[in-house]
Amino acid sequence: MEITGIISAIIVGIVIGALGRLVLPGKQRISIWLTMLIGIIAALLGTAIAGALGVADTRGIDWIELAIQVALAAGGVALVTRASGRGK
Repeated sequence: MEITGIISAIIVGIVIGALGRLVLPGKQRISIWLTMLIGIIAALLGTAIAGALGVADTRGIDWIELAIQVALAAGGVALVTRASGRGK
């Protein structure tokens, strides 16, 4: 993977982490850095899952891949919030 691919993966991961946090109800009391890390991991896993399912690399925006990534990010944020004992 080239440096531009890594940088774009980080940027996409940050956006995915923010979207995952937005779809969860209530306030999540975890740091923004942890949210970004969860987003990056969710973006990478979501891309791998979409590729395995054969729904990646479509024309235009890959909506199914994006939905998988956001769902993974939301699940990751919820899991970390509950595990850290900071959730309501």
